[in-house]
Amino acid sequence: MPLARRLNLTDAVSIGLGSMIGAGVFAVWAPALGAAGSGILIALAVAALVAFCNATSSAQLAAVHPVAGGTYAYARAEIGPWSGFIAGWCFVIGKIASCAAMAMTFAAYAAPEQWRTPVAVAAVAALATVNCFGVTRTALLTRILVFFSLLGLAIVMVAGFSTTPGASPAPLPDATAYGVLQGAGLIFFAFAGYARIATMGEEVVDPARNIPRAIVLALSGALVVYVLIAIVVWLTLGGDAVGSAHPVADVAAAAGWTWAAPVVRIAAAAASLGALLALLTGIGRTTLAMAREADLPRFLSVIDDRWHVPRRAEIAIALIVIGVVLVADLRGAIGFSSFGVLLYYLLANLSAFRQRGDARRYPRALQVLGAAGCVVLVATLPPLGSLIGVGIVLAGLGYRMLRLRLLATRA
Repeated sequence: MPLARRLNLTDAVSIGLGSMIGAGVFAVWAPALGAAGSGILIALAVAALVAFCNATSSAQLAAVHPVAGGTYAYARAEIGPWSGFIAGWCFVIGKIASCAAMAMTFAAYAAPEQWRTPVAVAAVAALATVNCFGVTRTALLTRILVFFSLLGLAIVMVAGFSTTPGASPAPLPDATAYGVLQGAGLIFFAFAGYARIATMGEEVVDPARNIPRAIVLALSGALVVYVLIAIVVWLTLGGDAVGSAHPVADVAAAAGWTWAAPVVRIAAAAASLGALLALLTGIGRTTLAMAREADLPRFLSVIDDRWHVPRRAEIAIALIVIGVVLVADLRGAIGFSSFGVLLYYLLANLSAFRQRGDARRYPRALQVLGAAGCVVLVATLPPLGSLIGVGIVLAGLGYRMLRLRLLATRA
């Protein structure tokens, strides 16, 4: 059974913005500033450039392959089944880590320290339940959460830019080339939300027209917000942001807007929930696509007759995310997520590079630059997250080899 096309352009843009704004603005600045130091804006520019290249590749591919699964489906069609599997596997494992990071970010803003783990688990369970009752409910809730997120960020920007000019924040660490690139790799985690639009290609109305437009619009809107917040956090907090669990909320406090702190915390919690909701939706669709091809257990390919969602896939993903929340920390989750997502986009660029004729919308130079950027940023990520990522990718490849051997034996 196919998924129902119920999402219009506004819905698709909202889901992309919900993923990016929640993921980036409230979670990534402390580790990114710790890595990039005073080169944070250069790191942001590098991450944005790589994200733009990847977004144009995703848009070009989505216009020709308007199906669930994103680059898993694109790479299968343009390169081959093994490339598709690697892309899908990297997306699923990377975004599961992203879900855990967003759940932990929500809990950091919404709950006392001793309650953060159970609150994060409850958030995953609640949003997975929403996803099980139809994609239109997901899109509506995402729009509401994005509104509150942007309202809180507007307050932070006004507070930050109104700080007394004589105030002197703590200095940031000196920038190094390696640190800037590592910071860019971490910030890239924040930009990857537009992938959620592509993975839902089977549910968007007029996908050849609306998916490319939604990807570009969502990325552009998020970039404007990122630049403004990065400047505000840098100028207001400086080096003090590196050790903060909630640097964006600290901006309002540093500006003397103590009344705004609860509002900003609510906005941060809403943004994290919006990102978590969209992430769970995207992973569920990629899992569905992989299960249809038996790259994951076919049990997960069933679509609910009433609500037209891959309910089994949604529940399975939620249970795995809860497991990660119970054992991981935020910085590790972000680094591991970036590893998986950068490999995913490497294959997106390679897939788009192979397209010819009327399928081409953007010059191949963008795909070459995007692929090179993905490789460089992966190489500079924190080593532990990368080592874990390599191990899980190899485990996935081993699983597929074993499955193919069993199928050949039965034949």
